[in-house]
Amino acid sequence: MAKPKKKITNAAPKARKAAPKAAKKSVATKAAKRPNTFGAAKRPVTSKPTPRPLAKKAAPPVSRPKPAVRPAVAERHDSGPAVPSYDQLPVRKGAPAGSAWGVFGDDDEVGTINLQTPQRVVAAASSIRTGKVFALNLPINIPDPPLFTRGKHTHTIKIFPTADFVLDDYLDNFYPQASSQWDALAHVKHPVFGAYNGIPDIEMTGRGGTKLGIDNLARRGIAGRGVLADIARYYDRIGKKINFTKPESIPLEDLQATLRDQGSTLRTGDVLLIRIGWTRFYLSASDEIKAELARETVVPGIEGTVRVARWLWDNHLAAVASDSPALEALPKAEGEDFLHLHMLAFFGMPIGEMWNLEGLAQDCADDGRYDFFITSAPLNIPGGVGSPPNALAIK
Repeated sequence: MAKPKKKITNAAPKARKAAPKAAKKSVATKAAKRPNTFGAAKRPVTSKPTPRPLAKKAAPPVSRPKPAVRPAVAERHDSGPAVPSYDQLPVRKGAPAGSAWGVFGDDDEVGTINLQTPQRVVAAASSIRTGKVFALNLPINIPDPPLFTRGKHTHTIKIFPTADFVLDDYLDNFYPQASSQWDALAHVKHPVFGAYNGIPDIEMTGRGGTKLGIDNLARRGIAGRGVLADIARYYDRIGKKINFTKPESIPLEDLQATLRDQGSTLRTGDVLLIRIGWTRFYLSASDEIKAELARETVVPGIEGTVRVARWLWDNHLAAVASDSPALEALPKAEGEDFLHLHMLAFFGMPIGEMWNLEGLAQDCADDGRYDFFITSAPLNIPGGVGSPPNALAIK
């Protein structure tokens, strides 16, 4: 049994057989007399030297698997800080219960967008399969008239007086959140505990400083994996209706059922897009309904409760956006929770609203794939409270 083992492990079996036992002993004796064993091993070299197997035995300890180990270590490091569960919050002494203050650093101003690490962005590129691109912004003049008492902008085209072949334009009374938008973390602070990460009022946008402005997201950029939860199409399939003129609350169970029905899974750092069908409803609504919504904005949306906040955090999402004007149902009934406080003030999780998801949703339904690569470049408005998302979904 010993001979076959030598044949399997020895790279030069013929050379070993050709070397008589006496030669092996002679090499060992000469090696013992010389302190430089490497030099001694080379002296008796012939056309088929016996020391070659010794060199071969020294080779295996050279760690060939190491190149495979290094990327794994890099991936674990690049995946970002360990994110606690909702039940483990807060991590910073003195922070309010259920807040993520300090999770991404005490001076952080971008919140859960930190979860879009370079490694996750690279992995998200695998969601691009067809190269189809879907722009997710509505025109900036929709809704018309604007909701939530926001003003209507005017758009002026200017012809240069010294060169009438050159055009310029400008906007007056432009509300960056009047149409498709991101809410910056400065948009809503908790009425008792304050703004995200405990940033004091005097440093916060609009209250003395410019912290938590949309410029933080603009400078960093948003890119990664996106997942669409097409609740509207799921409801159509099961025969459930939404009254878009009422503040109907869509239960968490229906959001979860939609994802299961689609076969969609969520990953850390994902941007979740929730379609309830509001854009489809609004674009076909009468002028009277649009005018009424402008006077008193009443909209359906996802359930705005602590349990939904817990679910969003425990899925470690980077951001959530919807075609609804408020993501959650508004106005709130007495005693109901306000999801914006959890997401913006406690988690640092950006909220997108009034996104145009119609074309993307149709394509996802056609090919059965609800994940994609998503990019967004908000306007770099120093200290801004919000911005059009300038978002693209790439499938």
